Amino acid sequence: MRKLLLATAATMLATGAAFAQPAKEVAAPGSIVVHLNGYFQYGVGAFGSTHMSGGSGTSAYKLNNVGTNGDFRIYPGFDAQTTNGIWYGVQAEIRTTVSSAGKSAGSNTTVSAGTESLYVKRAYAYIGAPEYGFIRAGQTDSAWTLSQVGAIESFGDGAGFNCDGGACTMLPTSPGLFMFADTSGLYATNKVVYESPAVGVLGGKLSGIIGFEPNSNGIKEGNAANGSTLGESASSIYGGSNVRRRNTLDMSVSYGEKMNGFDNKVSVSYLHGAPLGILGGTPTTAPHGYDELSVMQAGAQTTFAGLTVGGNMKWGQVEDGYAFKPKGARNALGYVVGASYNVGPYTVGASYFNQQSSGNYVPGSTAVARTLSEYGVAAGANYQIAKPMGLYLEYLYGHQHQPTATSTGNVQEQMIDLGTTIKW
Repeated sequence: MRKLLLATAATMLATGAAFAQPAKEVAAPGSIVVHLNGYFQYGVGAFGSTHMSGGSGTSAYKLNNVGTNGDFRIYPGFDAQTTNGIWYGVQAEIRTTVSSAGKSAGSNTTVSAGTESLYVKRAYAYIGAPEYGFIRAGQTDSAWTLSQVGAIESFGDGAGFNCDGGACTMLPTSPGLFMFADTSGLYATNKVVYESPAVGVLGGKLSGIIGFEPNSNGIKEGNAANGSTLGESASSIYGGSNVRRRNTLDMSVSYGEKMNGFDNKVSVSYLHGAPLGILGGTPTTAPHGYDELSVMQAGAQTTFAGLTVGGNMKWGQVEDGYAFKPKGARNALGYVVGASYNVGPYTVGASYFNQQSSGNYVPGSTAVARTLSEYGVAAGANYQIAKPMGLYLEYLYGHQHQPTATSTGNVQEQMIDLGTTIKW
């Protein structure tokens, strides 16, 4: 009979960090380790934006420049090992919903428009062994997210301009990033992923990941998420869609080496997906249809004596938020560089990103410039009061520029946020 162990994991993931299979043995042969980890963050911030007021008549508004942000997540699951050495388990991430005041709860399609306050962000099972690799299946991260290196986010609130939670959610405007691979439009979908074992090469470790996603739905998103009877199986819909994918494939190759005190990592990834076919009317945002998603990613980072420095570049046929770009629009290109330094209970860090995409440009139109340019700076500091609790201070500045026939198209935002993060 297996011995059941109730325990909590020794380490927790930072905001937005991808779940990965255990790097070392978690459960002894013939045992199960059950865990219920958690994450709580709360902050108070002051912010400003080009769009602090606007509208007219009944739609007019003016924003308060002081606000709060909060995030609560639960990570239930278990890790186990059979008596003959097979590792397996289930991992999940449950979050509070994010919604606008006065609107229905739930910005994720796993939640009905109503009063639900929690939703499943990740939920997957895995099985395998270190010498053969691991298979994971469910609503989970894949190669594109798991293999991202060089995008330093381990300071401040742990999110920065990724905006997957954190202080950035308070801002009325923010860059529409494709520079961060850990975005819910990619990892909160149902797929199957294979992670290869690490193989020794030239003194380091070489590994690969490949994933396949037949559609862009989660485990329980299905019919209600899409305006058709069998939405999760649709290959074509009226007017098409610039966000719904089919037959998404991603793959990566990563290499890591520890030498003379340096921990070096490099990775190259490729992401491909097809848009749904267009039935009936042609979307006004893409008079010639949409290009397939085809994006490359390359990153590198090194850590020495608590200092981590890295950079990451992404380019290809993609729009902000990993949407499909209209045929005839320009490809996207962007990079992010950053560094963080940890000594004892203190961490400081900063990053800078710069990217160009087609934005709101519609091929054939002269009303909007062809290129949307976006850049931003994030800087932060942390103090760990105790192992599960810490304080953070973060500053963000962002800028977007895409001229139109009637305006310069400049939008700016900045904020400073002070808060606490508790992990268990």
